[in-house]
Amino acid sequence: MSQTRTRSTFPPPVMEARRWLDGVVFPDDRPLINVSQAAPVDPPPLSMRQAMAEFAVTEDSAHLYGPVLGNQDLRAELAAQISNHYAGQVSQDQIAITSGCNQAFSAVISALTDEGDEVILPTPWYFNHKMWLDMAGVRAIDLPTGDDLLPDPEAARALVTEKTRAISLVTPNNPGGVEYPAELVSAFYDLAREAGIRLLVDETYRDFDSRSGPPHDLFQRPGWDETLVHLYSFSKAYRLTGHRVGAVATSASLLAEAEKFLDTVAICPGQIGQFAALWGMQNLSQWLAGERDEILDRRAAIAEGMPQLEAKGWRLLGLGAYFAYLEHPFDLPSDEMAQRLVSEAGILLLPGTMFMPDHDPAGKRQVRIAFANLDRAGIVQLFDRLQALSF
Repeated sequence: MSQTRTRSTFPPPVMEARRWLDGVVFPDDRPLINVSQAAPVDPPPLSMRQAMAEFAVTEDSAHLYGPVLGNQDLRAELAAQISNHYAGQVSQDQIAITSGCNQAFSAVISALTDEGDEVILPTPWYFNHKMWLDMAGVRAIDLPTGDDLLPDPEAARALVTEKTRAISLVTPNNPGGVEYPAELVSAFYDLAREAGIRLLVDETYRDFDSRSGPPHDLFQRPGWDETLVHLYSFSKAYRLTGHRVGAVATSASLLAEAEKFLDTVAICPGQIGQFAALWGMQNLSQWLAGERDEILDRRAAIAEGMPQLEAKGWRLLGLGAYFAYLEHPFDLPSDEMAQRLVSEAGILLLPGTMFMPDHDPAGKRQVRIAFANLDRAGIVQLFDRLQALSF
């Protein structure tokens, strides 16, 4: 069979994990605990859904094409909110709205790279970033992280070649959960600027960062848009996963190149999702603060429960946003263990092998827990099941 762009990468990990559920029956006294996907399963708040319904019924524009780079009012509002959140200066023409944050990444990579170019990804990496680089014919250069899951700028510097076009970071991190310190993000920005490459910073989970104030100062830098590409998603903040609304903040010239990709793939973001994102930013700040408090409480519950797992040999490597990233104690590869957990413990999680290159054995000792849909009682139940494991 001939090689194609899609055959150059692996199957979608979340879909692969879901297939492990086929034919498995979960007893009433041990229902499935699904911590495999980092997406809220609850719908948006009722007030937002009612506003969306009214928009769909009364506005003909809800069903039409719009501007390829997104609606002007949403771009302007996001520019203002980014400026406020990061104490920086962002204008409307530095913003594009995309059909989800994955599309934002894909559009930017397409605008920055040619086949055979390189992009540096810290590991464990977000698998969809690796998948798109594979399908684009771009070489993903893995940058291993230590036990703290924080990448080293000097180690990255040693990986930069004449083919390097970007370094891509995710903070708060997926899959690791760790929040990158402001000084670390700044060091990567300085490296990218000196090397004449772009720094992509995916901040999909920024609304659930435990820190107060700007998480970094990059938007305060003169000419920030010539180095920084900020990626964002409305999916997590407002539970709009199915409406696919993401965003990019960078230079207008780079957005003009990305526009070619966006126009070819989806033409424009959906109108109802864009309306909802704008309505959410204008009306749901207090509600979102409550969502953040709840996620931070679940994060605290993970930290409180770890001693019982540590007593069994587990290690917590990263914790934050929607994720806990752990090292397991068993003499069993994590990909094999994860499949057995479905039937033997009623747990669906993702193995570290899905976030690591094949040549790095660390992934076989690691697992990701996405706890956004698990309340405190569910976290206790999850930890009880993990503590009882023996392989």
